[in-house]
Order: sequence, then C-alpha cells, then structure tokens
Amino acid sequence: MNFIKKILFIVNPIAGDKDKTESIALVQKSCDFRKIEIITYFTTGFNDEEQITASVKTNNPDRVIVLGGDGTIRLLAMVLKGTSIPIAILPAGSANGMAASLNLPKNIEQQLELAFQNSTVTIDLLNLNNELCMHIADLGINAELVKNYELGKIRGKLGYALKTIPTLWNSTYPFTFKIHINNTTFERKGVLLAFANARNYGTGATLNPLGRLNDGKFEIVIFKNLNFIQMLKTLNSINDFDPEVVEIISTERAIVKCKKPVPFQMDGEYMGETKMVRASLYPEKLLFVVPDPIIEKPFFNLKS
Repeated sequence: MNFIKKILFIVNPIAGDKDKTESIALVQKSCDFRKIEIITYFTTGFNDEEQITASVKTNNPDRVIVLGGDGTIRLLAMVLKGTSIPIAILPAGSANGMAASLNLPKNIEQQLELAFQNSTVTIDLLNLNNELCMHIADLGINAELVKNYELGKIRGKLGYALKTIPTLWNSTYPFTFKIHINNTTFERKGVLLAFANARNYGTGATLNPLGRLNDGKFEIVIFKNLNFIQMLKTLNSINDFDPEVVEIISTERAIVKCKKPVPFQMDGEYMGETKMVRASLYPEKLLFVVPDPIIEKPFFNLKS
C-alpha cells in the first residue's frame, strides 16, 4: 500500500552536464499515474538550502526525490538530517558516489520504480570541520584531482581520467599527517588520507573495504605511497590491500593536522586547502530509499 501523497522533487539542471528533460517528464508521469502531488524545485546555486528548507516546512512532503549528483544530495542532507523524510536518488552527477554506495540500479526506469518503494536505510553523517559529509572526504592527491576536474570542461569519468596524469605530474606529495585517534597520536606520510563513511568512490574504486554507512563509525584510510599494484586493486574492487601501503583505522572521531595546507575535497566537491580536519559523527541521521536488502547485496550494515 502506497502512503506517499506528496513528493518534493529537487532537480539540479546542470549536474553532470546532462540533459534532464526526459527524466523530469518520467518523474511527472510516474507521480500522475500514482496520483501523487509533486512540487518541483530547480536548484540555482543561490540560497538553495534556505529555499528547500522553506519548501519542506510549507509542503511537508512524504518523500524527496533528487535528480542530481553528490553535491545536490549533500545539500538535501543538510536540510533533512534528523527528519523522517526519505530521500530517493535519481543519480545525474559526474561520479554519483552515494548512488554507488547505496547499490542503486543503473537504469533510470528501475531507479524511478525504486523511488516509490518503502525499503529504506538510515545512514550516519560525518561532521568535518562543522561541514556535513555523507560519503567520502580526503586530503591529498585525490582532492587535487577533484580541483583540476572542476577547472576542466569535460565532465563524467572521462573528465576525471583526462586530469589524472597532469595531477600526478604536478602534485607535491607526499604529505605529512599528524593524526590523533582513539587516544593515540602518530604521524604518517602519504599521498592521500581519507575520512570514509562508505566503501567506494563514485568511479567504483574501492577505498574502504571496512565501510558501512550505518555502523556508528567511519574509517581513516591512509595511502602511504603510489603503489601501482594497490591502485589496480582499488580500481578492480579488490579488498586485500597491503598494510605496508594502505592503513585503515575505524573510529568515531579524529583530528588530522598537516604541516602545510593540503588540498581537501568532500563528497566530490573541492573545499580548498586546509591544515587541520576535526572529524566526528553528527547525532542526526539521514534516511534513504534503497533496494530491498533481501534481494540486493548492500553496502551497509543490515543489523542496525
């Protein structure tokens, strides 16, 4: 039985540089067929958080459907964290990390069918320097890649691939990280330090085999050097990393300091350079619509 009477539909018209006319029409048609009221909001990049917050308060939707990428989903997370309103994702960004982490279907028709179902999961949210992160943030060479990607003109996985070699060539790695975690302070040199709530980047590369979106923890993942074999393992979702190259530590909070400003990205958005990141978990959670965990193999913990 469908208890959805009203949907707030959030559209980022420029996400992924993809035309969304057909997808918007499919959502409208699906709502009309189910006799569900739909309120559509197009993001502009100006006061979107305030506008969406006002729309949620005014319209009191039963569900939010988002057509966009990780940045748009993160925007919704800031509005909806701690509420009982589920978010259904129609991924339309460049990498779509959250969609990959939630094991969403690849096909728009299947994604839309799922959007009206009642299988949901509650996920943890990272607090990084008082900024919300749902998925993965990192310091170092991947953040440099995200920065260069944002400066480029080609979007999608091809855009990332084209920026990989120039990023590796011009990077100032290794970086020095001073880490305070689990009542211990130590120093590591590496090419990348990640704060990972999930397992995979949106490109499909496995970063954090221990990742569960709702286990009340996150992982600090340190890539100590650019080891070609270990990089191939991440690209092929192989999880047996060499501990001499990749170090993974589960925790509920951490402080990471850098000797000099280091590039920092969060959920695929470049945040500039920073010398310190304070990491913890928000007390509030976030609700997502996901495939039936009995049928699909999830990237989250079914026991919580």
